[in-house]
Amino acid sequence: MNNKRRRNNNDRANARKPTLNDCSANSATWRALRHSADAMNDVVKTIINEIALLCLASLMIANASAQVVLESPSQLKGIDIEERLGAMLPKDLEFTDEHGKTVKLGDYFDGKRPVLLTLAYYRCPMLCGLMLNGVCNSTKALDLVPAKDYQILTVSIDPRETAELAMAKKTRYVEQFGKAGIEQGWSFLVGSGENSKALADAVGFKYFYDAKRDEYAHPAVSYLISPDGKIVRYLYGMDYKRFDLKMGLIEASQGKVGTTIDRIILSCFHYDAKEGSYVLFAQNLMRLGGFLIVIVLASVVWRLFAQERKKHLLKGEPSSDVNLN
Repeated sequence: MNNKRRRNNNDRANARKPTLNDCSANSATWRALRHSADAMNDVVKTIINEIALLCLASLMIANASAQVVLESPSQLKGIDIEERLGAMLPKDLEFTDEHGKTVKLGDYFDGKRPVLLTLAYYRCPMLCGLMLNGVCNSTKALDLVPAKDYQILTVSIDPRETAELAMAKKTRYVEQFGKAGIEQGWSFLVGSGENSKALADAVGFKYFYDAKRDEYAHPAVSYLISPDGKIVRYLYGMDYKRFDLKMGLIEASQGKVGTTIDRIILSCFHYDAKEGSYVLFAQNLMRLGGFLIVIVLASVVWRLFAQERKKHLLKGEPSSDVNLN
């Protein structure tokens, strides 16, 4: 029995002693873990360095922007929009269209179709392109048809630009639009500095020319003009909600474009200048709801009366509307 106990104790002692292979395996595992930790540290350091570089670049851009604001405050004050809702455009101003033909602004106001007007310049490196892309994409999404339901008119504010530049710009957007009617429905004009400035002043479009950069600084805005040349709505930004644009064109047309349902919907909405969008007008919505209820009730009463009369006629009895005297 004692010998058996000694053998068991020796076996336990031997089991606790690590072998050479065990030590080698543990050492390899430790080296792998340490290598992984070093690799993770390198990744973390790289990420931190990249974040630091991005922050530094952001600060440099912010400082550059601040310098521009501080160095030319008077010029930056000149970029603005003064809304002149209800004002009439000077329709006698002369321009040159993309075909090189002399036209008058009034040629685009036929008393039937509203006009979506934009002021831009065709050599603009960024903002004008974004704004015209927004006009193209927003109008493309409408079920209204250019040249039939409305007209798009873009006028250059740069007197150095030519009809060839206007045609190149038109060709691009005709292809981008890709629907019937746009060829006749979107015109690009150039003109003298005096006439372009007169049009800009009429719509309250304030801009300035930066001679050092050879660029024009200006706001991003489009205008909805009635068929007779009256300013109806200002559309700010570089992209417009489909509903707002459609309602604006119908409103500007004075009910001359769109379906009857479109005009009924417009009667339930009004333009909220603070929201920059058309919102429900509760009073008109309640009126429309009451009118629809009256129509429904009247139709139900008429249907019941018609059924009652038909029942009496089938039985050979006089209906309640027959005079027995």
